[in-house]
Order: sequence, then C-alpha cells, then structure tokens
Amino acid sequence: MRVARRSFLASTLASLAASAVTRVARADAPPIVLKLHHAFSAVSSVHDKFLAPWVRKVEAETDGRLRIDLFPSMALGGAPAQLFDQVRDGAADIVWTAPGLAPGRFPKIEMFELPFLPARRALVSSMALQDFAANYLSDEFAEVRPICFSCADRGVIHASAAVRSLEDIKGLKLYVQTRFAGETMRALGAIPVPMPSEELPAAISGRVVDGCVDPWHMVPPLRLSDLLKTHTEFSDWSLSSQTYVLAMNKPAYAGLPPNIKSALDRNSGQLAAGLAGAMWDMQADAVADNVAQTGDVIVTLLPEAVAHWRRASEPVVESFLKDMKEHKVDGGRMIASAHALLAKYANLPEPQVPQTPPPQQQAIAPPRSAGVTTTDAGTSAPPAPVPKPAAPIAASPPAVKPIPAPPAASSPPAALPPEMLNIPL
Repeated sequence: MRVARRSFLASTLASLAASAVTRVARADAPPIVLKLHHAFSAVSSVHDKFLAPWVRKVEAETDGRLRIDLFPSMALGGAPAQLFDQVRDGAADIVWTAPGLAPGRFPKIEMFELPFLPARRALVSSMALQDFAANYLSDEFAEVRPICFSCADRGVIHASAAVRSLEDIKGLKLYVQTRFAGETMRALGAIPVPMPSEELPAAISGRVVDGCVDPWHMVPPLRLSDLLKTHTEFSDWSLSSQTYVLAMNKPAYAGLPPNIKSALDRNSGQLAAGLAGAMWDMQADAVADNVAQTGDVIVTLLPEAVAHWRRASEPVVESFLKDMKEHKVDGGRMIASAHALLAKYANLPEPQVPQTPPPQQQAIAPPRSAGVTTTDAGTSAPPAPVPKPAAPIAASPPAVKPIPAPPAASSPPAALPPEMLNIPL
C-alpha cells in the first residue's frame, strides 16, 4: 500500500512538473508572426484607425502568442492590384485590398460598386456586404480566408465648377476609380479618365481632367481641396463606392494553434466589417467638415434630384444584369438581396466622436435644378439652417426598375458592438 501511494505521489508530482515546464516553455517561446500587407500609407485612417487597432485587439486576445506586423504602402513589394494573389500564394499572410483593382475578376462583389446601389453611409453598406458575402461570395473568395468585407465611403464629384444637374456634368473629363464609376460617367454624358491615383493632382493642374469621382477619404492624401473647390454629394445613396476585403492565406490560418484561430475568428465577420465602415464614415464626415470650413462649396442633391441621375445611370445596371445572365447568375436576385440587407442596417446609429462646430449652411435654389442644397462656408450672406422640404420640389421621374428603392427595415437593426462605439479620430 505504501509503495502504491509513493508511486502515485511521484507520478502526480512528475505530471505537475511537466505542466510547469510546458507553461514556462510556452511563455518563453517566441510569438507566431504574421505579415499584413496593404497599399494605404501609415498615416491613413485605414491604417491608423482600423487595421492597427484591429491588430492590437487580436494580439491582446492571444496573450502575446501572436504578433501581426503591418506593412503599409506596399512595403513588401508589388502593385496594389497584386495583393489578392500575394495572400493567396503566401507572399503575405493577410492583406487589405480592393477586389475591383482586377476589373471583372470578382463580379459579384463588384455589384456593390454599381451606381446608387450602396448606401450613403459606409457602415450600412459594409455590414450589408458582410451578410451578402455569406450567401453569394464564397466561390469568388474560395482561394483565401476572408476576415471581413467593407465598402468605402460615398462617392463625391469633385470639380472646379459646381455640378448641380445632369447638364453640368456633360462633357466633363473626370477621373474614376472603378470600372462601374467609369461606365456611370459615360452613361451620364461625362468622359471617364482612369489613371493611377497618384497621377491625379498633376492631371488636374495640367487640365488633363476637370475633376474626379472620389470618396472623401481620398481628398487629404491627394490634396484635392487645394485643386478643386466644389464638391457634389448625393443624399440617401452613393453615386459610387469601392469594395474591400481583409483576407488571410488559407495555409497560414490552418497552421495556427486553436486559441489563436479563436482570437481571429472572434474579430472577423460583422465586428471587423463594422469597425471598417465606422472608420470610413467618421473620416468622410471629418474631411467634409474641414473642406466646408476652408470655403469650398458642397452641393448636396436631394432625393427628387437624385432620381434623375439614377434613371440616367440605369443602362449600367442593365449591362450588369445581362452580363450576370450570360454567366448563369441571377443578378436581379442578388440586387434584391443587397437592398434587403441595406434596409436591415439602415437605422444603425453612427459611433459618436467629438466634433468641431459644423459650418454654417444655406439653402440655395439653383435656376436649373430642383432638390439641391449647397453648403458654402465662404458665403457672405447671413447663415441659415438648411430646411428639409416637406414635399418634393419637383416631380420625381418613374422609379428605376433595376435598382428600386429598398423597403424600410421590417425589424429593428442589430445593435452595434461596444468595440464600434468609441473609435478616436
């Protein structure tokens, strides 16, 4: 009996000692290191307000067992359009990239870049796109492990002269980011001019282009407000957008220990998509406020005016539907699903951050168009708040059939997680 007891105690002590050695060895072991590659600069909001905080959160939840090194500005080499292939092939472990940089390669996600399909708010579009991806995008992204999807902030027409109506845009040479933005400009009577974004300032100065269709977040890095002093926005819906994906190399994910996989999984999906969407919106609002305060004119087209633009851009949607039909894909069903998801998240509150007082606004009734609001911080007229019309100023044209206005959400939207409620600018 004593021998058995001594053997049991010895075995127990040996087991405890082995566990202690394992814990010490685990604590002393170097962390697993992943490389996250993207094309934005280290001072951009994408890097500083989304990717870096996301990385810190994941790292913290692994108790130091994982380190994610950020490589902005294509520091690992290659061109932005090659990022997807880099993560697929293992040159990078994680990338943040725009699938539309390879036009036509990812047609289903590009659907969210159609004219007036995405919402004005990137948070709404991003969370809708994340849900949409679960139903429709698994084949397009089967070669990687998507962490989240997102839509950038709303498309704005930046020009040297105010664009208040369809007549104003005809003949203008405008830089565009995406293929659907180019097709939309062509349908509206403008001349789309694609080029590398870094060449845009010189093209504006040299009068190669008259302006551009760009989201607000592109204004500071390209110094667009120094070159173009009027900006046209669209209420409710976005003229254009650009979709993004945060994707991981499949073998890199498969080789991780279970606890690190769990940390990544907890910070994927809607949580990460919401963080990205909120980042885009707060950046857009901050830039728009700053631009208005410097004296630039911001024209906002109200719904009754936007209806004319939607009808004029209808051929772009019809072309998309035809292309999807040729590939035996029900594009109409996808658009209907997108609208339902956008309605689901339409009433989500924006995260609140301290803001400087907004610029004074004036309602201006331009002679050639109705449903237009202009914000002009440089006007000398007495300021007044912009009135919201109780009824349309002008009769709206027939509804656009390929992109009908989405119905109101039939159920309350999901609440924002706490991580999305306090993002510093």
